[in-house]
Amino acid sequence: MGVLKSVLLFLVAGACEIGGGYLVWRWWREGAPWPAGLLGALVLVLYGFVPTYQPAHFGRVYAAYGGWFIVLSLLWGWAGDGMAPDRYDVLGGLICLVGVALIMYAPR
Repeated sequence: MGVLKSVLLFLVAGACEIGGGYLVWRWWREGAPWPAGLLGALVLVLYGFVPTYQPAHFGRVYAAYGGWFIVLSLLWGWAGDGMAPDRYDVLGGLICLVGVALIMYAPR
């Protein structure tokens, strides 16, 4: 599997986890209609399957996904809540992605 396909899987997993969690949050905390919570739960189940298509073992995939989750959460907060990342957020996110690259794609 190529790096690009792996990165796309991480992005899809992040969209599912953050998007599904956001829909549940909206339903439970903010009173959105129950179908939002149900859709969120279904998307979270889908999230459970997406990482299984990565080529590495569970621990490595989820460790690397953690870095993507940090970056995607910052981007979601920017797009969804209007909270732009500051320079420390950007630097921290870049450090996370370097860690992801080392964990997932370093030759072994």
